[in-house]
Order: sequence, then C-alpha cells, then structure tokens
Amino acid sequence: MTCKVNKHFYRVLALIPARGGSKGIPKKNIVDLCGKPLIAWTIEAAKAADVFDAIVVSTDSEEIAKVAKDWGAETPFLRPAEFAADTSSGEGVSRHAVAELHKQGRDFDVIVYLQPTSPLRKPQHISEALDMFLNRNLPSLVSVSPVTEHPLYMRSIAPNGHMTKVLNIPSNVRRQDLQPFYILNGAIYINWVRDIENSVGSENLFAYIMSIEDSIDINTYEDLNIAKTCLLNKAHYI
Repeated sequence: MTCKVNKHFYRVLALIPARGGSKGIPKKNIVDLCGKPLIAWTIEAAKAADVFDAIVVSTDSEEIAKVAKDWGAETPFLRPAEFAADTSSGEGVSRHAVAELHKQGRDFDVIVYLQPTSPLRKPQHISEALDMFLNRNLPSLVSVSPVTEHPLYMRSIAPNGHMTKVLNIPSNVRRQDLQPFYILNGAIYINWVRDIENSVGSENLFAYIMSIEDSIDINTYEDLNIAKTCLLNKAHYI
C-alpha cells in the first residue's frame, strides 16, 4: 500500500495499546462513549486517516481483542503480562509488538502509537503528523496541546512552606507577552522502528500541535463525561 502522505514508500504501522487492567474506569478501553467502545474511536480515526499499512491493537485481553477485531483492527498476538502492568512503558509495548510482527514476517519502518484514551483525535491529525514526520525526516514526533495555566504562575513548595518559582522570570510580565507552553497530550507518538528495536531513547523533540478541545485524555469518569459532551454538542468526526 502507498499512503497518501507517504512519499518515501515507508511501511507504516499504527499501534493501539489497550491493556485489560484499568483502575480509574473498569474496562476503560471498551467503555461506551456515545454508542461506541472507547477504542473504536481511535481505530476508526486510524482507518479514516488512510496512511497505514496495518492497524494493530496490542492487548492482553481476549475481550478487548474481540472488540478491536469487530471494529476493523488486527489483533495478531496477545500481549504478555510483563508488558501489561501499570508500570509498562510505551517503548516496551512497541518493541514487543514489532518483535511479534517480525516473527510473522511483517516488518515496518515507522510506528505510530495511538492511545485509545484520546477519542477526539481526528484522522487529519494523524495524517498531518505523519506527513510532518516523514517529509522533515524527524527523529521522533509527539502531539502536544497548549497549557491552560502558564508555568510562570506555578510554584514548588518545600516542606517548610517556602515557595520556588518554576520559571525564573519576573512575575509581572503581561499575560499577552508570555511565551506559549505546551504539554504532551498522549494522542500521537511517531518513531522509527529501528530506534524502537535498538532501544534508542527519544526526548520527543519535535511537536505536532493540537487544540485543547481535541486533546482530552480519558482517565476518569469526569474525562469521559467531558468527551461525551464534546461529541454530543457537535458532529466532531466520523
């Protein structure tokens, strides 16, 4: 397959991590969100982006695997427990997936890691981010969104109550003159498979900017209700 943004004919894998254990929301990855399982929003966005050679869900749960297949993703392996703990890293999950797919004779050049907890991520976000990554030949890329509270006004507090500024700049700078700051929103991570295989750490030095509205990351029922409100108040996508 030749992806519409893939001018260099790289083989691109979408990897959707979805472990069965979740504490804040039981079975979070398949909880209902406006008539669809949460993971379905990410699977459909990946399909609509039309840039992938494969869309694979990495899960340790047979139930999630079935739901993922029903919505059009592949589940060619089950993730072992060592990669499905609270402390499991995204890099470890990616490395396991790449290794399992290699055993099946399927190799890729680029991996796009799409967490299912970002259901308002649109297909064009994915295709634009991949376009930026490939055309600029970046070492890695991550999606970010603007922070709502500027770190100029943030303080760390010592045990004795003494406060220290997070930023060492005058506090009387006008708000409109402040440098914008961004936070990783968890929606899109893009890396070269060779770096994942070789355990090359990445500080995600290049950013793809998304709006705050599109960047909600679902970890609590409150987040889930906010996402429902956003989706019900307008035709978001798909």
